[in-house]
Amino acid sequence: MINDRARILLKTLVERYIEEGQPVGSRTLSKHAGLNLSPASIRNIMSDLEEGGFIASPHTSAGRVPTPRGYRLFVDTLLTVRPLAAPEVQRIETSLLPQDTHRLITIASQVLSELTQFAGVVLSPRRRIQTFRQIEFISLSDKRILLIIVTSEGEVENRILMTERAFSQSQLVEAANAFNRHYAGLSFEAVRPRLTEELRGLQSDITRLMAAAVQAGSEALSDTGEACVITGEVNLMRTPDLTTDMARLRELFGLFERKTQLLQLLDMGQRSSGVQIFIGNESNVAPLDECSVIAAPYEVDGEVVGTLGVIGPTRMAYERVIPIVDITARLLSSALSYH
Repeated sequence: MINDRARILLKTLVERYIEEGQPVGSRTLSKHAGLNLSPASIRNIMSDLEEGGFIASPHTSAGRVPTPRGYRLFVDTLLTVRPLAAPEVQRIETSLLPQDTHRLITIASQVLSELTQFAGVVLSPRRRIQTFRQIEFISLSDKRILLIIVTSEGEVENRILMTERAFSQSQLVEAANAFNRHYAGLSFEAVRPRLTEELRGLQSDITRLMAAAVQAGSEALSDTGEACVITGEVNLMRTPDLTTDMARLRELFGLFERKTQLLQLLDMGQRSSGVQIFIGNESNVAPLDECSVIAAPYEVDGEVVGTLGVIGPTRMAYERVIPIVDITARLLSSALSYH
């Protein structure tokens, strides 16, 4: 616990450091904090804050910089979030109009990156298990068949099946009718264990065709493209706070390439309501030790399906980035839920 004067000085120090990027000295704090304190009193409070782990003194300067613990106290209790400017809100709104899901995910990542000048990241929605309304087989050539799947939501997916023998169109119609009669309204995963046993009366090559349809249909309805879309990584190469340690920057780009740990971190964001902030090593992902991740879940029809966020240096304008992430999540939810 720190007293009110120390909190005001810490808030002022963090704000000045975020704005200027230089260690903050007692003279600057005396000028901007609005406290009637002597330089000696300010230095004493700074010493207490340093002892508490909220600020640190770089070797090359008499000034102080915030530590991750200082940023955390600032974000949790001292930060005043500014409403996003109307043109920025309008830009997000006009970008995230209802359209194809993957396209929306990509645009959301781009918008986050462009507005913050950091990396924008979106964890793609986990697709709910889909059921199909009907299938249809159409012969394309002797051993190539087009499988048309209509989901219960009315979406249409097409897949090409390669078969061992040729089928007449009448055989294909008979197979599709039998399949739809027995299994319409189920998922392909539910059909798989029942197929051979329940359709014993059909020729074996017809049931093999149906089994191929189940395999292709299952893949079609579970294919969600990229699990995670990242845009604007190059912005981090222009961020002085991160380019002083090129080895750490290479680790960060390795994280973007592999994505596994990043996916786990974003997955945690789906379990919270509203904006979540991971500062430095709070993420438990070593390449992010010098970074902050601001994330928020987004929904489809009231159900949380993914997370989006911004990755940047710990020295970022939190009061601006937080509402950008929050509003983008809300507007993406609205666009994805539009019917």
